[in-house]
Amino acid sequence: MTTKARSIWKAYGYAWVTLGFFLISLAGHWLFGWFAYVSEQQAHAQPILMSDYLVEMMRDTLENWQSEFLQLLWQVGGLAILLYVGSPQSKEGDDRMEAKIDEILRRVDPQNAERIIRTLDEDYSGRHTDARHVHS
Repeated sequence: MTTKARSIWKAYGYAWVTLGFFLISLAGHWLFGWFAYVSEQQAHAQPILMSDYLVEMMRDTLENWQSEFLQLLWQVGGLAILLYVGSPQSKEGDDRMEAKIDEILRRVDPQNAERIIRTLDEDYSGRHTDARHVHS
């Protein structure tokens, strides 16, 4: 059982560190928010009410969550999803690389290059692109 626990820590190390940073920053946000709330209430001679503090901090936390975390999450997560499903943007680099490799093959083995490229196109027909057939 110890081996399994270690492997979970190692396998998800980045996630654990990220979770730790998130929890520490969230706790710090709420702690220093409390100090600021108390100071502001005292400066205006207003009562210090936990319910008012909770509403204010939830609002501030959700604003931060929306403006920072969700934006970053979408940029990273959305890009990963689009790359995974094969959006046109993700294929641009692949097409360019295939065209370069095809050109190298044509220069290294001019007599057999087109046959080899055609065979590869047939073997990987789902990945066929027009970029491979551009001659310089």
